[in-house]
Amino acid sequence: MSFLEMLDVVNEGLVAEGKEPIAFDHDCREGICGSCGMMINGRAHGPERGTATCQLFMRKFRDGDHIYVEPWRARSFPIIKDLVVDRSAFDEIIASGGFITAPTGSAVDGNLVPIPKPVADASMDAAACIGCGACVAACPNGAAHLFTAAKLQHLNLLPQGQAERWDRTVAMVDTMESYFGSCTMHGECEAACPKEISIDFIALMNRDYAKAQLKQRRLVGQSFP
Repeated sequence: MSFLEMLDVVNEGLVAEGKEPIAFDHDCREGICGSCGMMINGRAHGPERGTATCQLFMRKFRDGDHIYVEPWRARSFPIIKDLVVDRSAFDEIIASGGFITAPTGSAVDGNLVPIPKPVADASMDAAACIGCGACVAACPNGAAHLFTAAKLQHLNLLPQGQAERWDRTVAMVDTMESYFGSCTMHGECEAACPKEISIDFIALMNRDYAKAQLKQRRLVGQSFP
């Protein structure tokens, strides 16, 4: 059985004994929604790399092993109950700029907008982020740079995202900094990410942020009363 199915069995036993079941987040149980995150034996999502908690199976443990399960270890994710944490800080980052407001009209032919394949592949890799929070929980600084960089670059790399690229970058990075710690490139986020998103996206985000600051200063200098 999967790790979450094991928790279901534990909860059924607790309910049968008249005790309160363990609260934990879950939804799709297919490694897509990102709601199932927890620390398992001190590691985000457990011992297997590139795997969300719902995709982890009990055969990865030895019979008789002691398993220690904890909620995400991050000040920015306050505990609600048991293994459930409040990840609304991620929502604030997305709300500050993780979208495209330019009218795009009806769907166009797939080849109408030329996008180099390496760029399209990189954007798709960034879009694989499920927002589970493992990167924050694994980071010794509690930083959310990998999450923010992924949500930024899957838009910033594509032609459709260029209209708001610089405003989006500043808004999302500034919002992130108000909730999370600073990145010192430990690389723990990449190791813990169930989608194995590369920290190269953090470098792209830092580059875009530096460019955005310069471009915004130029616009201010060109403004009129």
